[in-house]
Amino acid sequence: MVSNPSEPVKKVLEMAQLAVVLMPAAAGAAPAVAPETGRQMERKTAVFEVFECATNARMKCTLVGEPGLLANCGFCKEHSRTVRFPESSMAVGLGAFGNHFEDCQGRFGEFLSVAGAAAYQPTDGSNVPDYLIAEGTFVPELQVLYSLVCEGPFARLAGFEAKGDAGTVVLSELVDACLEVAGSDMAGIVIVAESAGLIGAALRQSPAQPGGEGAPFRYPEVRRWLSFSAERAHLRSLTVVAGVGSRSAGGRFASMLRPLEGGSGTAGHFHAAAFSYRPLQKGRIDLKTTVKSVFEAETLKGVLHLLGDDREMAGAAQSEFVRGSCWVSPIGEVA
Repeated sequence: MVSNPSEPVKKVLEMAQLAVVLMPAAAGAAPAVAPETGRQMERKTAVFEVFECATNARMKCTLVGEPGLLANCGFCKEHSRTVRFPESSMAVGLGAFGNHFEDCQGRFGEFLSVAGAAAYQPTDGSNVPDYLIAEGTFVPELQVLYSLVCEGPFARLAGFEAKGDAGTVVLSELVDACLEVAGSDMAGIVIVAESAGLIGAALRQSPAQPGGEGAPFRYPEVRRWLSFSAERAHLRSLTVVAGVGSRSAGGRFASMLRPLEGGSGTAGHFHAAAFSYRPLQKGRIDLKTTVKSVFEAETLKGVLHLLGDDREMAGAAQSEFVRGSCWVSPIGEVA
């Protein structure tokens, strides 16, 4: 590199077309732009950097279907509906990719949809998750038994990194921080993060098929119908988590919300799609671009409903995360 050359030397370099290579600053190169920094927020187990995305944005959240029918495998053709999931929506629930109820009857399982990308876990015994991504005029659609669907922009982005000896932050603490960032008692939340292990469950069989007495949740039928991660699954994975968080488990969504930790007031309903690992970019990142790149470039390992395991002695507690980004928006309208 050449710095502060005399005028004759500078002229020779320009004539030889070497100024751009040897004197980038002198050749009019754009000055380096400092990365944008957000508002800092510190919690007991993590540090957050908060960015504004859409000022005063609020989401509309709709409960589709009757989740109570899951308790006795009571879903029939009349309970299934075709739902499209555009880039403007975020959703979790039970559904399947297919053209009609009969096509999906033996495959209904957990799904999530974020920014035009939908992933679901079939219950046909294949144990191979599937996904679809919006492209051009194509919009993913599923046959849905029930779902929480949130429409609208996200108000804020909160990047986070765990601190302390453990170096991880659990789901309930992350959701509690997201509610604080949203400034609301209920919020739609999407998390893209590096995971230290997920605790959750997934159906083994479709709840649209007849079950035995006590199916799917009573012993011993629960062992045949439900797969539960007694130990943390998908260690060191990149995860896309979607759902609704609330300060309580009551209200209009009481049938869908559950306490995230024993004795905690924070409740929610969250599904996670686990992918092969890659480090996640820090700072302000775009949700649609990030999610699409994860779905297209990484391998989808599985989809599960995140739960807490509070069994004494044997319990593995909650899903844990190391670092990532959370998109949050208050829920202003409930249908």
